[in-house]
This record gives sequence, structure tokens and C-alpha cells, in this order.
Amino acid sequence: MDTQLPELTELQRLAAEAGPLASYRVACEVDCGERRFAVPVVAFGTRSPQRPAVGFFGGVHGLERIGAEVVLAYLRSLVTRLAWDELLHRQLETMRLVFMPLVNPGGLWRGTRANPNGVDLMRNAPVDALDPVPFLIGGQRLSASLPWYRGPPGAPMQAEAQALCRVVEEELLARPFSIAVDCHSGFGVRDRIWFPFAHTARPIEHLPEMQALAELFDRSLLHHRYLIEPQSRQYLAHGDLWDHLYRRACEDPARRFLPLTLEMGSWLWVKKNPRQLFSRHGIFNPLIEHRQQRVLRRHVQWLDCVARAACSHERWLPRGAAREARREEGLARWYRTSRAS
Repeated sequence: MDTQLPELTELQRLAAEAGPLASYRVACEVDCGERRFAVPVVAFGTRSPQRPAVGFFGGVHGLERIGAEVVLAYLRSLVTRLAWDELLHRQLETMRLVFMPLVNPGGLWRGTRANPNGVDLMRNAPVDALDPVPFLIGGQRLSASLPWYRGPPGAPMQAEAQALCRVVEEELLARPFSIAVDCHSGFGVRDRIWFPFAHTARPIEHLPEMQALAELFDRSLLHHRYLIEPQSRQYLAHGDLWDHLYRRACEDPARRFLPLTLEMGSWLWVKKNPRQLFSRHGIFNPLIEHRQQRVLRRHVQWLDCVARAACSHERWLPRGAAREARREEGLARWYRTSRAS
């Protein structure tokens, strides 16, 4: 087992520091040339299937290291707080937190968006868009030599994608309420929080819950810079893993699963430091230390807000007539207005 990836070494160190308060397991192993990397999962909190859960995911695209680093930064904060934070211990008695920050270690090692097989994991699910998608970026099956490759038609999902789906199904979808947060970078100059769908512009079934959660963010994270929207407001795509998992979750009407994708606005980092354009890594990640620290501070606060929202979901989930009112608000906010910039 090769542990030269600094993110993997850090994850293992944090799991060891948490001791018996955390569980550590390997969801799968992937080959990358002569190396073999683990795809680890660290979890805290109650195993009760009736309690809520949040899953934090990163590193799906190997080029976007900042996504893995944001998830690791939040995990580091939690492990440090375990030594003194009584409220955190009480929170973990009533919910579960699951961390999978290195979904694509082979891509991280090689510095590529795709995994070592050339497959873009976020185009790899068995979901086809219902309307035309942008050329290439929406997913293609022409060649693994081109970006956004979906994989061969009819083939099973890649090992990393299957591992992510298993973790979500076992840890999140087995509960009445759960949230997933997948951290990425590389779209626009604003930080965005995307939710399904990516394969269609149709509103999701749990639009009232998403509107209530967005309102919670707006009121609790004062002056936040996130643009919250369905991904379909920007572009459609084939093979989105979260569309696939959300549709699986909807097979049980009693289950509420809210998948969120944090898209950090990496173009802003390039705008402030144009020399990053000459570095493939620099296009998707803040290279200057103080900017990276600022990014980690800002998003760790949001991840903690997501965990608290899940823990207290019974206090804000809309019901009855309030749910229909939230649906109308969501439709007006995201589906009856022009696209945001």
C-alpha cells in the first residue's frame, strides 16, 4: 500500500488521533501504474438508522485538490474539538458524520481530472441527460484521451464510483434524513452550491426541503457568498453520480436525501494571480498560501453549518401547507427566473 499521497497520510493520521471515537475502513483499492491506493472512509457518531447523517466527499476529480483539502480541514477541526467540545460529543450522540475525502486517489497522484483509467467519475453513472448537453463537457464516450469521458457504454461503473455509491447507500440512504456534500472547484468566479438535477431541468421532488435549507443558510450564514442553485441552471450533463443516487433515494417516499455540490469559484484565484494559468494545478486550486487558508476557513464554516442543520432537521423541515409554500418559493427562485451569473 503506497501512502505517499500527503492527503492520504493526513487522513490516516487524523483517524488514528481520533482513536475509538472514529471508525476507519477502506471502501476499495485502486491501481495507478505500479502503485495501489486505498479509498478510505472515516465516520463518527451514532450507528442508529433512525438518526440523520451527513457525508462529506472530496477528490472526485484529481486536479481539484482543494476539494479534498476542504473536507480534510473540516475533519481536522472535528478531531481537534473531540478533545474538549462537549457540545460536539452530544451532537455525535444524535447523528452520524461520514468522510470520504479521497474518492479518486489515482487522479490526485497523477494530477488528472479522470481516474487512472481515463474516466471522469462524475460522468460515470448510468444516467443519460433528457435534453442535449454541451459538447464534451456534458460527458462523452468518444475516447478516454478526451476530457469528460464517461467510460465504455454498458460497462459497470468504475471502482471508485461504485465505492462512493456503496458508502452513500449504507451510511446515508439507510436513514430517513441525510445530506451529502461533494467539494469541487473550477466553475466561475463565485462559490456555488449545486443540487440535482444535472441530467434534466425538471425540479427535484424535495424542492421544498432544498428551499428551506437554502433559506436556513441565507439567514444563518450572514453575508455568505454562495450562489445556491440547481446545476441545470448552468448546464446539463450525462452520468452525474448525485443524480443517480438521488433517484435511488426517491424510491422510498419516506426518505429525504439532499445532495449538495460545492463548486468553488477557481476563476477568481486565477484572476487575482494570472500566472496560475500556466499551471494545470493552478487553474483549479489556490496556489498562494494565504488564499488557500482563506478558502479553508470560509468553507469549513459552511460544512459545520450543514452538519448542524442535519442534526436539527426536525426544526426546519417544512410540512403540510408550509411544504407546498416552500415548493412555490423554490419554483419562483430557481425555475421561473432567468439564469444567475
